[in-house]
Amino acid sequence: MNNLVHPLKEEIEEVRKIILSTDDKITEHIKWNDPSFCYEGEDRITFNLNGKGFIRLIFHCGAKVKERKTNEPLISDPSGVLEWIAADRVMMKFTDKNDIKAKEEKLKEVITMWLKVI
Repeated sequence: MNNLVHPLKEEIEEVRKIILSTDDKITEHIKWNDPSFCYEGEDRITFNLNGKGFIRLIFHCGAKVKERKTNEPLISDPSGVLEWIAADRVMMKFTDKNDIKAKEEKLKEVITMWLKVI
């Protein structure tokens, strides 16, 4: 993170702190050229920093697609803050510090739910 050059670096750091504070078993490293977070040794959450004016957080099941019995989304999203990419891959966007603050509790809930179903 020290070498990261990004216009939303402060926002990225804030989201990073929220992720790491959610569960003691979450670790971080760089994967796919972006900060990524593992749970029990498996990649589960990765930043996508390619957008302009926002950052994306991708919740996934690792690099390899695992066969599932259903195509239903892995978790529910009654608040509508998630954008589904596939049934086992979802995205959450943040635009600025106010947006992060407004979504902080939902982010913690999503992280907790995501790690339970994987």
